[in-house]
Amino acid sequence: MALVRSWAVGIVVLVVAEYLQMTLVYGPLAGPEGVGSFGAALALVHLPNLVCVVLATWAAARVHPEPWRETPARHLAAACTVPAAAQVLLLALRPDVLDLAGPAFWMSTGVLLAGCAAGLLLDRLVWTS
Repeated sequence: MALVRSWAVGIVVLVVAEYLQMTLVYGPLAGPEGVGSFGAALALVHLPNLVCVVLATWAAARVHPEPWRETPARHLAAACTVPAAAQVLLLALRPDVLDLAGPAFWMSTGVLLAGCAAGLLLDRLVWTS
């Protein structure tokens, strides 16, 4: 049940953060034509996605209770499953957006890994202090 609670919190935070990103950042700044350059994609897509993944990972990790949070594999599964599942879902639903051989796939994978690592680090820093 501890994993389910962490995943539920992670889903809620990820959905709300992504919605805010799309309505406040991407929609007004990129418009319907999308981004035109790598720099614009980095600033309008990947960096805001990094913030969303960090927040979702951190929130899921924060609600993962003792004594399960002391088991590294369980804590990693509780914190990082939702962002990883969102990445897999995106690849399954829109393979044209993330070509496995293209740079967008590798950037989004790097954002996923960095966001999960930063969220776990943030949880560890707050938990121990």
